[in-house]
Amino acid sequence: MGTLTEEVFSRSIGRPVHAGEIVIAPVDYVMSHDNTTPLAIESFRKLERPVWDPERVIIAFDHMVPAPTVAAAELHRRIRSFIEEQGIRNVFTEGICHQVMVERGFVVPGGLVVGADSHSCTYGALGCFGTGMGSTDVAVIFATGRSWFRIPETLRITLHGELQHGVYAKDICLALARRLDVDGATSMSIEYGGEAVRGMDISERMTLANMSIEMGAKAGLVEPDEVTFSYLSGRARDAYEPLYPVHPQYAGTVELDVSDLTPQVACPNEVSNVTSVVAVEGTPLDQVFIGTCTNGRVDDLAIAAQVLLGKTVHAGTRLVVTPASRDVYLEALRRGYITTLMKAGAQITNAGCGPCIGRHQGVLAGHERALTTQNRNFKGRMGDPTSELYLGSPATAAASAIAGHIADPRPYLAR
Repeated sequence: MGTLTEEVFSRSIGRPVHAGEIVIAPVDYVMSHDNTTPLAIESFRKLERPVWDPERVIIAFDHMVPAPTVAAAELHRRIRSFIEEQGIRNVFTEGICHQVMVERGFVVPGGLVVGADSHSCTYGALGCFGTGMGSTDVAVIFATGRSWFRIPETLRITLHGELQHGVYAKDICLALARRLDVDGATSMSIEYGGEAVRGMDISERMTLANMSIEMGAKAGLVEPDEVTFSYLSGRARDAYEPLYPVHPQYAGTVELDVSDLTPQVACPNEVSNVTSVVAVEGTPLDQVFIGTCTNGRVDDLAIAAQVLLGKTVHAGTRLVVTPASRDVYLEALRRGYITTLMKAGAQITNAGCGPCIGRHQGVLAGHERALTTQNRNFKGRMGDPTSELYLGSPATAAASAIAGHIADPRPYLAR
């Protein structure tokens, strides 16, 4: 009996486990993408054994798609040769790995999923223990289907109240990052609860879980409920039985009433360097980017389209929009959001990670400044190391694209 994380590992291993134990546990699925798979292949070769289960290895092409350089194209070719050699069947080139993992039903409550990407913690939105590991550890999972884990202690975060107009899950994440700093939950699992979380849809919960690592956490989990089950209906690949905390002992607790929260912005160069949008309003911008595994889903594009409907992007500011997946792109097209964004002057890219990691599709020049909906604003993240990144919600991003500077989204949102 224990926290949601302890319950997941106890069922996976077949005996009660508690925080601090080091265990070997089987995983349900393992994922790597085009940026991390090449290193995993190198380590895997040294083990001299085949992939343990080709049906449970997922490889996504999302970070450098289409290949922006000859070097990237060569890496893609190496990965595809490995896929063919090992008979790996779950291969996707249709958007960001984390979005696709959830959309395609690999993530279910009570599951244990590892990804060769730090934002694999996104899977916790559905009550699954999702965590990121390095390519060497992932290579071992390729070969054995198992990995070692130190069962993390759990920080319980309870969110009370109801968000004001123009305030979103991203603003909550930034407020929590300011409160906890970048190391406030180091090596822990965050467990989210409270009426504000119960009122969120899966997309918002994914935003919450996604940014857990920005506070140092290994994972961020939301208890599954009817919202979860409804989303998974007809989608889940495996039968599942949801788990819940049972007489949990938390390492710490945080309570936040979101009712008084206003739009937040993270300033360069730390995610925890957060202030209200009003405090930095008027800061000129060269580029605005809406997308990523944090805020590139249909509801995010809907918010941006609502702000930009009938408006025009400022002449001195570029707006780049990258849907998180093919399904997101198609649904946004069907609903007219893409048309609205394009008419406003946005440049729409193919589904994928886009400029988030500074490889292509919106790289920043020296001393340029951008506001983006992604999860990190480290120096050089989107291009030249002298460029500056601010983080905000899709509403703040869209409003700022119109104004040409950081802007409070609330005046731009019709009630």
